[in-house]
Amino acid sequence: MQEEGIREALNAHWQASAAGDIDTEHDIYDDDAICDYPQSGERIVGRIILQTLRSHHPGKPSGFDVRRIQGEGNLWITEYTITYQGRVAYTVSIMEFRNGKVVHETQYFSDPFEAPGWRSRWVQKIA
Repeated sequence: MQEEGIREALNAHWQASAAGDIDTEHDIYDDDAICDYPQSGERIVGRIILQTLRSHHPGKPSGFDVRRIQGEGNLWITEYTITYQGRVAYTVSIMEFRNGKVVHETQYFSDPFEAPGWRSRWVQKIA
């Protein structure tokens, strides 16, 4: 799959994720895809298991904002925020493609934190 095709597949994936369209969201994955959550030490093996796990999430996201998609070849990174029950999580998804499907994804989740005042004269605020 060429890079434009991967970018289109990623856009469809993230739009479906935001809309809660669980079937379209998982079209991007290979049947034997692996998804890792390093912060919790979990690995999910297989598209069907990943879709089943996500469909049982007790809270649906109330906000989803893709900030940037960057990649080339078979390695693509998406930076986004997702809001669950009023809490924003800054998220990075690293996807590895083979034959147009995701074969491995690693997701990192981070809570926002207050910037320390001592840095204020050297930094700019971002949205």
